Amino acid sequence: MTAGILGYAYADAIEYMVNRWNGSEEYGYAYLIPVITAFLIWQRRFEIQRVGIRHSYAGLVLVALGGLLLFLGTMATTHTLSQYSIVIVIMGLALTFLGWSAFRLAFAPLFLLFFMVPLPPFVFNTLSNQLQLISSEIGVAVIRLFGISVYLEGNVIDLGSYKLQVVEACSGLRYLFPLASLSFVAAYIYKGALWKKAIIFLSSAPITVLMNSFRIGVIGVLVEYGGPGQAEGFLHDFEGWVIFMACIAILILEMAVLAKIGKRKMTLSEAFGIDIPEPPEDDVPRKRVKPAVPGYLAIGVALLTVWGVEHASSSENIVPDRRLFVGFPMEFGNWAGREDRLESIYLQALKLDDYIMADYRNGKGQQVNFYAAYYADQAAGEAAHSPRACIPGGGWLIRNHEVVPVEGVEVLGRSLEVNRMIIAKGDFRQLVYYWFQQRGRVITNEYWVKGYLFWDALTRNRTDGALVRLTIPIQPGQDLADAEEALREFAGLVVPKLGPYVPE
Repeated sequence: MTAGILGYAYADAIEYMVNRWNGSEEYGYAYLIPVITAFLIWQRRFEIQRVGIRHSYAGLVLVALGGLLLFLGTMATTHTLSQYSIVIVIMGLALTFLGWSAFRLAFAPLFLLFFMVPLPPFVFNTLSNQLQLISSEIGVAVIRLFGISVYLEGNVIDLGSYKLQVVEACSGLRYLFPLASLSFVAAYIYKGALWKKAIIFLSSAPITVLMNSFRIGVIGVLVEYGGPGQAEGFLHDFEGWVIFMACIAILILEMAVLAKIGKRKMTLSEAFGIDIPEPPEDDVPRKRVKPAVPGYLAIGVALLTVWGVEHASSSENIVPDRRLFVGFPMEFGNWAGREDRLESIYLQALKLDDYIMADYRNGKGQQVNFYAAYYADQAAGEAAHSPRACIPGGGWLIRNHEVVPVEGVEVLGRSLEVNRMIIAKGDFRQLVYYWFQQRGRVITNEYWVKGYLFWDALTRNRTDGALVRLTIPIQPGQDLADAEEALREFAGLVVPKLGPYVPE
């Protein structure tokens, strides 16, 4: 009964999670995780039977914690919280109905369920961008080993005749997530010291990065000698499968080597074998577990969770009235602007509700690119993308980053603080200011953005907000102070005009 009640409460969270599995190849493996968990628990069923099943009040704490996370996640429409709460509630129910002794035997298989939960979009995008850069750098090193001249700009590998872009699909996450899950299972089954198990699990990350980088390098070599077709179609996908199987082979080789290390030396089959348990020779008496107070309390917690979810679902996100950026002024002070548009491929990725992108020039010929992206509802993973995570993907390197006040510029009654970056691509440099202007706050820290987003969703039913970015080129030989002065001047003029377009 408890499972049925909670199944109703978690219906939306499970549906959204399954949609993420279907819509992202990085999580295609997740369907297997519950099956593997069930098998690993089944494998230890006789041990669980031997230690005995007893109810535990402690499990109710986990069930209540999971229910609270579901309520908060539903209230803030933050799906990641709701999905993690699924696993916490399952573990809580297991502890409630099995007791501590039996729960210890099932803990590791149940913990595996965390691997089926998709990462928060912000963490996923940041991790993907960093892996793209790392894989690009190592891949270029592999290409140069073959004596091929190559130039790297961020995640774009320039072979002269062809530019190979290391996009999100080539970041290695399609290998890392399933390999990390597989290595966790391998470490659990492995019959060896704890430090060996830790090495097996933790090694999945470097194995993935190195092998994915090697794959990128090989593609670059094949493109150089076989043409651009080597980076597309069946061959490209086939190489991916080969590399993943190679990762598994390296993991198995690693376990074989570890089995030979230490006092107790074993063969691989002795150290790593999946046993199908035989029924015990001694007849273990089976007792029917009678309903107890913790079980009834679990039903009560489940009903309370359903009530909380229904209450949270009934609250509507408030979207304040605002002006559209289509009417944003193209002239102010001695600056005149010309509006530009984003390509559809970027709009699909950004998932914004309104934006402006325009180049403004002053009488001295200096040019500032002004970009502001507005989101009416940021709670469902469609939130402002941090420039610090996105800029490297365009081939730019961040040379300097700091949070600074902009002298003489006020916003919302206080001095404007911005993220100040100097970025470079080859000989070209740019000075960048950016900040998040959201619901009456100016925020420079990406993690505080998420924290305030969550809080405001709970207390104000609002998740709207904007990212504002100003960029000015630093011309060769130009004094940085000149560009800084122009950008400060532009910020002082544009910030007061944002109020009607980014409501408090």
